[in-house]
Amino acid sequence: MNTNKLLRRIKLATNAFRGEFPQGTNQHKVPQITAEEIAEIKAFFPLDKFFIFGHARSGTTLLTRLVRVHPKVHCNYQAHFFTRPPLLQGLVSDERIGEWLSRRSNRWNQGKDMSPLVLRAASDFIMERDAHRVGKGTPDCVVGDKSPNNLLNGASVRLMMKVYPDARLIFIVRDGRDAVLSHRFQTFIDKAQNLSPEDLRIRQDFAQNPAPYLEGQKSIFTEKGLRNSAKGWVKNVVETDAAAKELLADQYYALRYEDLLENPPVIMNNIWAFLSVDTDENGLYQALEEELTRNPDADWQRQKADDIAHAVEKGKSGNWHEFFTPRDKDIFQEIAGDTLAKWGYTA
Repeated sequence: MNTNKLLRRIKLATNAFRGEFPQGTNQHKVPQITAEEIAEIKAFFPLDKFFIFGHARSGTTLLTRLVRVHPKVHCNYQAHFFTRPPLLQGLVSDERIGEWLSRRSNRWNQGKDMSPLVLRAASDFIMERDAHRVGKGTPDCVVGDKSPNNLLNGASVRLMMKVYPDARLIFIVRDGRDAVLSHRFQTFIDKAQNLSPEDLRIRQDFAQNPAPYLEGQKSIFTEKGLRNSAKGWVKNVVETDAAAKELLADQYYALRYEDLLENPPVIMNNIWAFLSVDTDENGLYQALEEELTRNPDADWQRQKADDIAHAVEKGKSGNWHEFFTPRDKDIFQEIAGDTLAKWGYTA
């Protein structure tokens, strides 16, 4: 990613965390949706909602594919309602829009600011419309969105709660060393045009001679890049988990990607139970096994850049052992050691 684009992203994420949006518009502060408003909106959009968050390359896509094999669960990808600017609240962030939705002469609003209802109706419609298209639109179904939240971290939980205090949140955590390694290769494959000259040099060298990298003799990272990635992973995991525990209580479910790989039937049974759908559906676990045989992301990466993708087993747990140099391991342990240990990841 080039420097200017990276700086723009950082600025957008920082502004969103502060509740700010691009200069040139006065900002409207959206009030918290009320219980009465939730009851009103559910008369039109009755399906229960859930959201999947996680750091990039932490298994959110796999979890989405698995959770929706259940006949009463639908989930689709990356609306970024609460996880990437301009965010859902961007629809009403302009002060003029807020004034329109709350003005006293607007007899439709019953004397209240309609912003939370507008936001909830928009996102509910997007999700339930898609659920109906796949035959999962009956009131006993649940529907959700998965969007990696590592741009806004804990702020994404607070933004979600403003509009969906009744929703459930699933947070998937992956060993940070594997997550940042996978993200590094994703950038090599999908976003090579955004790489710095030094990153491009590493990419080209790896494509021509991967052996030293696979044996931990050469680093796939720049030191600065690895330090920033480690800090980003820690921030995402710590902030998201803390905010979710504080605000959501039993509406929050956290899991490790590695546990999902090791025992998918048990973990998915727990998640479906968390979503309050029947775990005894006929053929459910056979459908789960069939879905686990697929890896569409790996297929895409091989088509996109096989010279890079073929050297890395997509989705495997523990790839970092092969790729991290001793210096890489020391850097990551220095920055993320406490968080790794808290989630059960050994050095």
